[in-house]
Amino acid sequence: MTYKLCKTIIKNKTYISKEDMGIKLDVFLLNNRITQEEYNELVNLLNED
Repeated sequence: MTYKLCKTIIKNKTYISKEDMGIKLDVFLLNNRITQEEYNELVNLLNED
């Protein structure tokens, strides 16, 4: 669920800043809300722009 929501937010660019979204992804990873593979995909998506 967290992964899908983050992916939607990143695709729609509805985040405050890339740094802010990156910190949130870090926290989700550290708290096992997303896997390492999901984290890598989301970070790559975030950095595509």
